Amino acid sequence: MALNWFNLEGKVALVTGSGTGIGAAISKGLAASGADVACHDIKDFARGTSEEIRAMGRRSIPLSADLSKRAAQDGLVAEAVKEFGRIDILVNNAGMIRRAPAVDYSDEDWDLLLEVNLSAPFRLSRRVGKLMLEQGGGRIVNIASLLAFQGGILVPAYAASKGGVAQFTKALANEWAAKNVNVNAIAPGYIATNNTAALRADEDRSRQILERIPAGRWGQADDIAGAAVFLCSEAARYVTGHVLVVDGGWMAR
Repeated sequence: MALNWFNLEGKVALVTGSGTGIGAAISKGLAASGADVACHDIKDFARGTSEEIRAMGRRSIPLSADLSKRAAQDGLVAEAVKEFGRIDILVNNAGMIRRAPAVDYSDEDWDLLLEVNLSAPFRLSRRVGKLMLEQGGGRIVNIASLLAFQGGILVPAYAASKGGVAQFTKALANEWAAKNVNVNAIAPGYIATNNTAALRADEDRSRQILERIPAGRWGQADDIAGAAVFLCSEAARYVTGHVLVVDGGWMAR
């Protein structure tokens, strides 16, 4: 009985930023649990992930959209619904990071990160949430960060955007929980992805990070996929408005 709680057969998921890293791992994890998946990324980067999912026997299409453009955000949802007829799961994973001292941080980078990391996830949640309310339920998972709780170094826009993601997750959960639309977030720790390549290449910074992680290693994208499957499943039916930290113990230190 308990194992059936994680069965996502008959569900349709839209995962943003699914070409590589955490997004690709989550997309394949959802598919392995039975979901059909619309895989988004900028340009044609999600095609490989979509092909892997189809090889697993699930339906999947690659979708391209530049989430810094609001028209593209709306078009992304429309394309997924046109193909699958519904969206039961939305994973707002797409994001970016730009590093610079605060005194040198450009308005252009600030605006870009706030649009991609914060405004786009909210607008996608708003649009898909309306569909879910009409359908009678759904699951939304936003990818936040440890920097929803901490300030970070040289990443003011990233920290601000991820703090905002955590807060609008709670706000939407408060509105929609009684209507069977659960909204949660995952705050990954230090995961070996493209976004952390600069940190891992810096021997001193990488050593400092590893020394603080009780698990003693950088996380892998698959470490986040299991948490996402849980939050999208019936096993998490009474979990909403929660920011689930998956960090190898970093925040407990």
